[in-house]
Amino acid sequence: MDRPASYNWAMRGLYAVLSFAVLFLHLLPLDAQPDRWPFPDVLIALTFAWVLRRPDYVPTLLVAFVILMADLMLQRPPGLLAALVVFGAAYLRAAAPGMKDTGFVGEWMSVGVVIAMVFLMNRVVLSILSVQQAAFWPVLIQLVLTIAFYPVIVLLTQSVFGVHRLSAADAGAVGGRA
Repeated sequence: MDRPASYNWAMRGLYAVLSFAVLFLHLLPLDAQPDRWPFPDVLIALTFAWVLRRPDYVPTLLVAFVILMADLMLQRPPGLLAALVVFGAAYLRAAAPGMKDTGFVGEWMSVGVVIAMVFLMNRVVLSILSVQQAAFWPVLIQLVLTIAFYPVIVLLTQSVFGVHRLSAADAGAVGGRA
């Protein structure tokens, strides 16, 4: 199914809108009490799900911009998590053709490892630079919840937003245009 370039731009816009909606909901002051459980990082899971399904919808610069804006809005060290997510997305983008044969469980395990590495490298770099960071257990819980929430993001991505994996014919058409 050959779609016009304007459809790709519309889907890129949808990714940006969804990302900023997630940030908006994250920033809403819904409760004055501190959270008992950290919220999963939906933005990373969304980015990785879209990268594995349709990498042409989430170009590297868009991922970098969205995650950098998240860093700034959530008052995290600017650029560190953005760079790590861009590296993780680049790895998944390169590994995506080989993951078509592994099925969803293999994809989920690969994404889980990449998410764990992003979280681990973030902590390591912050430790090396002596930056104050959150306690270990809430970050570990957030990591586990993010990996556990990934199938829900994939389900929403495919059923609601229609972002499916490229078929062999679509992959050839996208590769031919690039």
